[in-house]
Amino acid sequence: MFVYMNGEFVKKEEVSISPFDHGFLYGLGVFETFRIYNGHPFLLDDHLERLNDSLRVLDIEAEFTREQCVKILDGLLARNKLQDAYIRFNVSAGNGEIGLQTGTYLEPNVIVFSKPLPQAGSMSEKKAMLLELRRNTPEGTERLKSHHYLNNVLAKREAGPAVDTEGIFLTSDGFLAEGIVSNIFWYKGGILFTPAVQTGILNGITRRFVIALARKAGIEVREGFYKKEEAEAADEIFLTNSIQEIVPVNEFEGRRFPGKSGELANLLFGEYEAYRETLWSRTTLDGGARI
Repeated sequence: MFVYMNGEFVKKEEVSISPFDHGFLYGLGVFETFRIYNGHPFLLDDHLERLNDSLRVLDIEAEFTREQCVKILDGLLARNKLQDAYIRFNVSAGNGEIGLQTGTYLEPNVIVFSKPLPQAGSMSEKKAMLLELRRNTPEGTERLKSHHYLNNVLAKREAGPAVDTEGIFLTSDGFLAEGIVSNIFWYKGGILFTPAVQTGILNGITRRFVIALARKAGIEVREGFYKKEEAEAADEIFLTNSIQEIVPVNEFEGRRFPGKSGELANLLFGEYEAYRETLWSRTTLDGGARI
């Protein structure tokens, strides 16, 4: 497999970074993961918007346009002979002296990985469990998709290796937050609920897209601070992330839920499928009109 690094395509065995990269030393780096569907990078504009915003927060001098990114992706997919793929677009601060730096990072390391995925099919489903470990608070004013992943790693160890189980974090105040690698939604009385970004969660790209899909379908969406009992009383629960898409929950805290047979999950997934190979941003769902 080939990897893109700093302007070149190299075999993955030949990729290396310096131990003086501050992404390695201090976790100063951010990344995006997204899917390629039949050659199309789904919601790429939204991912790049978040990536570029995060780079500004970290004072890393880099910004990526759709055109630049598509050129990288086309080269990577061609070399790896892929049409459907997982992509991780990673930007670390780059090399520096040992010690905390206050100035701008001028030479970041840009690494783009791919791995094959099967053609997208129907929804999978998972069991969800509450974690004893609480969600840590963001290091800054909002959570970035950064290299700081210890909270998630420890949570995954608690939840165990089963791929059909997702751990759900509570905040330190006992409010529902998010999954280890997902955002959480539930549906009750015709209203779709999800924790607010102000709880300290990552504002997931698929989370935003699903909210836009629901509102486009005329469904009221409420974002707020909710206790676990509110999700436990729901008609449906589902999870979202950019690789697994919409994942209905069939069990949560000992209670059974509709899973893949859920009416709303199927409605939203049908809309999701319709856009996978064409859409660049959730803001243009209505034929180019921003929503």
